[in-house]
Amino acid sequence: MRIEQLEYIAAVTEFGSLRRASEHLHVSQPALSDAVSKLERELGVTLLDRHRSGARISAAGRELLASMVEVLEAVDRLRAAAGDQLATGRTLRVGSVNAGTATLLLPAVHALRTERPQASVEIRTMQQEEINLGLLEGALDVGLVNLLSGDDLPPDLIGTGLLHGRPVAVLPVDHPLAAQDEVTADDLREEPFVAMRAGYVMHRFAHRLFGSDLPRNWHSTDGAEMGKLMVAEGLGLTVLPDYSVIGDPLERTGLITARRIAGDHTGIRLTVVQRRQNRTPDAVRRLVAALVAQATLQGDAASAAV
Repeated sequence: MRIEQLEYIAAVTEFGSLRRASEHLHVSQPALSDAVSKLERELGVTLLDRHRSGARISAAGRELLASMVEVLEAVDRLRAAAGDQLATGRTLRVGSVNAGTATLLLPAVHALRTERPQASVEIRTMQQEEINLGLLEGALDVGLVNLLSGDDLPPDLIGTGLLHGRPVAVLPVDHPLAAQDEVTADDLREEPFVAMRAGYVMHRFAHRLFGSDLPRNWHSTDGAEMGKLMVAEGLGLTVLPDYSVIGDPLERTGLITARRIAGDHTGIRLTVVQRRQNRTPDAVRRLVAALVAQATLQGDAASAAV
């Protein structure tokens, strides 16, 4: 068994195909495939399920992935202890629905980089099901997802609640509805509406809010950040978690604001999610700690504002 064989498995898991992994590692695809096949024969298990559309880690490979990552991290620590200046560690891969990107995730990454300047972080904007699958298959290390009241995570994932809030209507500051303390579903039906695309929690909430009587003028987009920009540009109103709006740069500069939705008592929470494993990698543990610390600060600031 060689270290590079474990690196190859991790790369294929991350990039989803032998071709993309070989391009990333600057190794020929036949050489990478041959190395993985030799490791499979040595271990006596099939590590990758190979298809025409790409390669995914197998169920048996998923069981062994955490141990492989531990070995790779131990090698990184050994190289660093030996003074290898090129040993920067594996990139920490984060999947986020982006509801808390500007106010929570980015400050937490900054705190991680301050503590560990060599840390490398890759942030991917994804839908919740994609994040769950990426965590289960080892393509992601950490996920940020929104959960409505009553939502549960898959049994092989664990979550830590960061921010708790409620859905609110998001509108331009100069919109006539901004003069009200709260808006109704009927108010929103009469306006152009910016919905999150199917697969996002707020898409599901919007359909719960409106029922079968949807707004006549219905736009859709990927993620909260674009939704807020569309509201700021006057293209419509939307509904988002309050913690995604309060403190956002667009809200701080007076371009958008939020109002309660009359009669709605739905709870929503931003949750950091990880894979269940015996040993949490140090970089994952530190990022989660930074997220929890930033969420505490943000929650205290919100309480003070009230």
